[in-house]
Amino acid sequence: MKAETLKIEGMTCGHCVMTVKQFLSVLPSVKVLDVKIGSASVEYDEHQVAREKLAEALDVAGYTLVS
Repeated sequence: MKAETLKIEGMTCGHCVMTVKQFLSVLPSVKVLDVKIGSASVEYDEHQVAREKLAEALDVAGYTLVS
């Protein structure tokens, strides 16, 4: 399992926090530890889900993963 804090652009409120949590938690092996405006702390199995999939999920939700 890899632990990472993702920097996320476009989050402005509590609704954004809930949306990010929801979109990331549906990915296989992703455990959402904490979400705050501008970031999300997650653990995930790199063999089951690539970082690009995290970026895609955030993009679909309307946010941008900062490299």
